[in-house]
Order: sequence, then structure tokens, then C-alpha cells
Amino acid sequence: MPKQRESLQKLYVEQLKDLHSAEEQILDALPEMTKKTKHAELKRAFQEHFQQTEQQKQRLERIGQEVGEDLSGHECKGMKGLIEEGEEVMTEFADSDVLDAALISAAQRVEHYEMAGYGCARTYAEMLGLQEHAELLQRTLDEEGETDHKLTDLTESIVNVDALK
Repeated sequence: MPKQRESLQKLYVEQLKDLHSAEEQILDALPEMTKKTKHAELKRAFQEHFQQTEQQKQRLERIGQEVGEDLSGHECKGMKGLIEEGEEVMTEFADSDVLDAALISAAQRVEHYEMAGYGCARTYAEMLGLQEHAELLQRTLDEEGETDHKLTDLTESIVNVDALK
């Protein structure tokens, strides 16, 4: 294998491990976020995203198996920091309407971080000729974008309006 391809393959695997860790951390954080939220629509969105995140993690594990790599055991420090900030928000705001607005803000930071990671991994897969992987990663990228838009709609139409009261 040419050295450049080998290096891009290694970067691709590292990105997959980072994303896998990020998804695991999100699965750990979402139940607490769901429990703390007041708005039924936001609670439902977090519950749906939990299920979606489980599927996204399974896709990554499938890709990992196909490239012969165990994706577990790595810690995504970027996601760890984003989740720690979200945990701070949960203790900082006692008013549940403002808390929900803060939780959406924290969740959207997570979504944007994931979109950046999945976009890079998809591009690496394409460059390496791994079209099926690229399609799986694009599916997840699309889901993350949809979640981000759903959170924006919730915050603009309901949550921020209630937080002003």
C-alpha cells in the first residue's frame, strides 16, 4: 500500500475511533438531559436521538469490523469537554424553561462537532475507495443535520419563547 494511502487509512481509523467514543459519551449523557428537560417536545427529541445514536454507534462498529479494527477504548476529548459544559449548564440554571434553552444550546454544539467528524470520515472513506462506508457515514451525517434543525425549530418556536416568560 502506498505510504500516503496507509497514512490516510490510519487517520480514517482514528477518526472512526473518535466518533465511536463520542457516540458512547452521548449515550451516557442523553438520559440525564432527557430527565432534566421540562418541555415534552424536547424530551421526545432527546429520546428519539438516543435511539438514533444507538444505530449510529452500530454503524460505526460495522465499519470498524470491516476494516479489521476495534473502535473501543479511545476517549474523544472534544466530546468529553462538550458534555462537561452541558453538565455545568444543568447545575447552573434552576429555572426549567431557561435550562431547556441551555440544554438545546449544549446539544447543538454536540451535533455540530459530530457533523464535522462525520464529514471528515466520509471524505476519507471516499478517498480510500470505501464507498459503502462513505454512504453509511453520510446517512449519519444527514441524521445529525436533521437533529440540529429539529432542535433549532424547537428553540425558536417554543423553548426560547417560554424562557422569556
